[in-house]
Amino acid sequence: MNRNGRSRCSEIRSYPVGAAFFSTEMAYPALVGNDIGCGMTLWQTDLSSSRLNLDKLEKKIGNIDLPLDEQWDEERTQLGLPANGHEHSLGTIGGGNHFAELQQLDQVYDASALQALELNPKALLLLVHSGSRGLGEAILRRHVDQHGHNGLVMASAASTQYLQEHDAALRFAEANRRLIAERLLHNLRAKGRSILDINHNLVSPANVAGVTGWLHRKGATPSDQGPVVIPGSRGDYSYLVHPIPAAASLYSLAHGAGRKWLRSDCKDRLATRFSFDQLKRTQLGSRVICEDRGLMYEEAPEAYKNIDSVIGSLRDAGLVQIIARLKPVLTYKRRGCC
Repeated sequence: MNRNGRSRCSEIRSYPVGAAFFSTEMAYPALVGNDIGCGMTLWQTDLSSSRLNLDKLEKKIGNIDLPLDEQWDEERTQLGLPANGHEHSLGTIGGGNHFAELQQLDQVYDASALQALELNPKALLLLVHSGSRGLGEAILRRHVDQHGHNGLVMASAASTQYLQEHDAALRFAEANRRLIAERLLHNLRAKGRSILDINHNLVSPANVAGVTGWLHRKGATPSDQGPVVIPGSRGDYSYLVHPIPAAASLYSLAHGAGRKWLRSDCKDRLATRFSFDQLKRTQLGSRVICEDRGLMYEEAPEAYKNIDSVIGSLRDAGLVQIIARLKPVLTYKRRGCC
C-alpha cells in the first residue's frame, strides 16, 4: 500500500487524518473513517461585501441546528435520497471542525482563474464544511462489527455492499452541504449558487503511475477535480487554489490548516487568556456564532497552524497555484443542539 500524509496528520481512533492511501487488492473502510463524504462546498451569494452589518447578519442567520421543518419537504424530495434513518440531520452542520462561514474576497492572485469561476468580487462567499453526519458513523460501525478493522477484498460481497453504502453516504453528504447553504441563504433572504463541492473523506477507483487500484482519502482534498478551498481556522484566512495533480502526492492535498493542539488541552491553555465572549470576535474582525463553550475553546484559532505556512508549503512543492485569499466575516458553528 502506498501512503501519503498531508499537513493535517493527527490520530483519531488510530486512523490518520490528512492522509491518502493507495491499495491494489483491498478496500479499507477504516481509512475512510466515520464521516464518509465529509467535504466542502463554496457558494457565491448576492450579499454585498461592502455594506456589512454584522449585527444584522448574526441575528438573521438564525439557528440551523434543528432538523429542517416541513417547508423543506419538496427540496428534500427533489434530492432523491433513499431512506436511511438519518434524514433528520440533513441541513445541519454537526460538531468538531465543521462550520459554515461567510467570507469576502480579500486578495486576488489569479484574476483569469477567478473570472473563469464567475466569482463576484463585490459579493460575499459562503463556505460550508460538513459531511454525512450520523450516516457515515453507522456504516463504519456495521463494518467494524462484522469485519473488525480489516480490509475487504475487492469484488467480494462485503466490499460491494460497503461501496454501495459508501456511495450513498457521499450523495447524502453533498446534499447535506447544499441544504446547509440554502438554509442559511434563506434565513439571510439571499440567493446563491454552488461554485464547487469536493469530498475529502472517501475511497475511489484510481490509476496511480500506471497501476490500477483504490485511493483512500481521509481529510485529504482531491487535487485532480479542479479548484478547491483550503481553509484556515475561524480566525484566519482561507485560500482558493488550483491544484496541480501529482502521483507522488496521490493526487491529494491538505484539506485545512491542521491542528497544533489536542482538543483536550485547549481550554486549560486558553481559559485564562480569553473569556467565552472574547472568543466570539477574531483578530480579523469577524464574528463567531457558537454557544458550545467547550467547542469554542477547542476550535480557537490558537489551536490551529498558520494557514499561510501551509499554503506556502503546498505552493513551493508545486502542488497548488493560488487563485485568491478569502477573509472570514461570520462563522457559524453551533447555536443549540446538533
